[in-house]
Amino acid sequence: MDILLGQVLRFTADPFTAGPDAMQVDEALAIHEGKIIAVGAADALRAAYPAARTRDYGAQVISAGFIDAHVHYPQTAIIASWGKRLIDWLNTYTFPEEMRFNDPAYAQMIAARYFDLALAHGTTTMCSFATIHPASVDAFFAQAQARGMRALTGKTCMDRNAPDGLRDTAQSAYDDSKALIARWHGVDRLGYVITPRFSPTSTPDQLSALGALWGEHPDCLMQTHLSEQTDEIEWVRGLFPTARDYLDTYEMHGLLGPNALYGHAIHLEARERDRILETGAAMVHCPTSNTFIGSGLMDLAALKAKGHRIGLATDTGGGSSFSMLRTMAAAYEIGQLKGRPLHPAELWWLATQGSAQALNLGDKIGNIEVGMEADLVIIDLKSTPAIAQRNAQAGDIFEAIFPTIMMGDDRAITDVWINGKNRTAP
Repeated sequence: MDILLGQVLRFTADPFTAGPDAMQVDEALAIHEGKIIAVGAADALRAAYPAARTRDYGAQVISAGFIDAHVHYPQTAIIASWGKRLIDWLNTYTFPEEMRFNDPAYAQMIAARYFDLALAHGTTTMCSFATIHPASVDAFFAQAQARGMRALTGKTCMDRNAPDGLRDTAQSAYDDSKALIARWHGVDRLGYVITPRFSPTSTPDQLSALGALWGEHPDCLMQTHLSEQTDEIEWVRGLFPTARDYLDTYEMHGLLGPNALYGHAIHLEARERDRILETGAAMVHCPTSNTFIGSGLMDLAALKAKGHRIGLATDTGGGSSFSMLRTMAAAYEIGQLKGRPLHPAELWWLATQGSAQALNLGDKIGNIEVGMEADLVIIDLKSTPAIAQRNAQAGDIFEAIFPTIMMGDDRAITDVWINGKNRTAP
């Protein structure tokens, strides 16, 4: 049993609807057998659990670990590649790199590198695309399992508009995905995600096959991309001339529902917004990616005001950082450009409980509450001289965390706890 002392950040509600005071600060939490068993005053927890080990983090923040709701771990090695928009990005950088994952040893190496980088930045759960190769899923899950992490991924399915060596078929996509579900879904803290890359790289037959598979395994998530760039939307219109809109290319094949997760979702039509809300599907905001490859500016605040579930993500490697702090900063900047800057409490919520809810894991991770899994990140609010001097002038917790949101990086991550275990402990 462990007691952690510090500035314990937790949420009592969604600050987008309940206001900033939905973020509260406590003094301590207690962990036992991977779960949070108490939150409250330090003296009370010490008295209640006198035999517990105590770790005092002083004025540092203890938060639920960051949750990255949309990642391409196979793009780890090509992050920050220059000068392309979406389609050229895929053809120039992504597809050649993903072809390397037919080598299981290479997949294991990149998966290990990705997890090391993600954990160094305080990310304790992620939902990732793999490649078409089943070994890429095995590599990801093996690395997550070795670290005791809650993590999600799925074989990326593509049977057209991709190079030789990166195409499967409708049948092999179904068969491979079904076998991977049987091998990994629900094992330890792992979850399988049915994963058509996006409509342009899947034929209607493949989308229907994956829709049928999802119908057989409705407890799985389904992830894909939606309305990321305007030229992509025009491409989709040409490929699916009978579809009402981009979302309909999924809906007509059984790929819309409460466990659906749509990355980007920037340029949505009114019907698409309404159907996503009606069906309870979730969207994922990828701000560093949206600016890096010139996709556009998601109006997240307006969507949240309508009641949408929205997670936050780095979109590695179209996104330009592994850091959820940097991702929060980009979300703030895009909010400014859209006329509605996000409050620090809203930003922190998006990177933790918001992403957890988007993944339908909000009852397990993403907040510090009794009964939640103890995935935690410890944040130094004075990690650099520039951040420290601004933090020194803070009048409340929101002013205290905002300089770290805007200027923080992996130097701000003091410690990470996974399922109640301290990763840096001897």
